[in-house]
Amino acid sequence: MPSATVEDYIKHIYLVSEKQTGTEVPMGQVADALGVVPGTATTMMKALADAGLVRYAPRVGVELTEPGRRLALHVLRRHRLIEQFLVEVLGFDWSEVHAEAEQLEHVVSDLLLERIDQLLDHPTEDPHGDPIPSAAGELVAGHLDSLVNCPLNTPLSVARISDQDTDFLNYIARSGLNPGVILVVENRSLAAESVGLRLTAGGGSLSLGLGAAAKVLVRP
Repeated sequence: MPSATVEDYIKHIYLVSEKQTGTEVPMGQVADALGVVPGTATTMMKALADAGLVRYAPRVGVELTEPGRRLALHVLRRHRLIEQFLVEVLGFDWSEVHAEAEQLEHVVSDLLLERIDQLLDHPTEDPHGDPIPSAAGELVAGHLDSLVNCPLNTPLSVARISDQDTDFLNYIARSGLNPGVILVVENRSLAAESVGLRLTAGGGSLSLGLGAAAKVLVRP
């Protein structure tokens, strides 16, 4: 059974790798994602490489092996099912479950996880719109546009919030941009670094900075 630290490293390497085009994740990004100094991250990479979970090349970066990828998806399945359970069954707000799931993902047994999956009728997305890997380790994630590159003046549904930071999720919740909300992007200014949109249900208008808008993913 991998330790919580090992699972955290493997999960974050996977998440960072999904947001970039290259195969190797630079060590600086690994350290930033885990909140540790680069030397600590490098020491862990050597241990993970010895365990066959990553391929590590000094001054180049790290990538998951197939066993490492399977472990990462298993941890993500636990995390995202727990988040859905906390919202759907225990009544947590969707913007506050990430920190709770970070703790619980390391202690929930596979048996309990599958019972949760059955109770929730096998959900395919968590409360933030992130896809939930299957028990077989398969992850189906279709293409989504962000508010930065989506079509203008077209009804769109908020599908996913890609930043799990609690403060950011609270900001998104206060703005009314919960997953499932229908909106229309009315204007976009790269010079002003802003995106103007309208929520179709209440008719309210909202302006987001490009950084925040890039983290809100939508589908037609």
